[in-house]
Amino acid sequence: MNTVDPDQGAFSRALKALPKDQPVVMLNLLAFREQAVYDDDSEPCSGRQAYARYSAQAIKHVAACGGEVVFMGAAQVPLVAPPHEQWDEVLLVRYPSIEAFVGMVMNPEYQAFAKHRTAALRDARLIPMLQGRGA
Repeated sequence: MNTVDPDQGAFSRALKALPKDQPVVMLNLLAFREQAVYDDDSEPCSGRQAYARYSAQAIKHVAACGGEVVFMGAAQVPLVAPPHEQWDEVLLVRYPSIEAFVGMVMNPEYQAFAKHRTAALRDARLIPMLQGRGA
């Protein structure tokens, strides 16, 4: 099943489950659409182009909340994965806390351009990680 955006309770579950005031690294697995799918009259483009529109704005919001991109790269042939699962890019972004991340994505300015992310992606995973084994 393809999933692009968080479900209704995802952020509240994350805020309850993760320690407060501890850095979190968000693992992003991204699979792009050939053509972006917009719900409005946005200019047609590829999924990668739509994601670039999103990224140009998102990076400013990441920095403003104290976050930083740790790694960005092209995904390669999976060694352990279901046969149908293929990713185009992998992104790791460190935030000072889960609160900082949720505050960023709930910001109305961020939400105004997040439509480009939704239009760009065929499938995605967004997994918060804490440093250390079994943290």
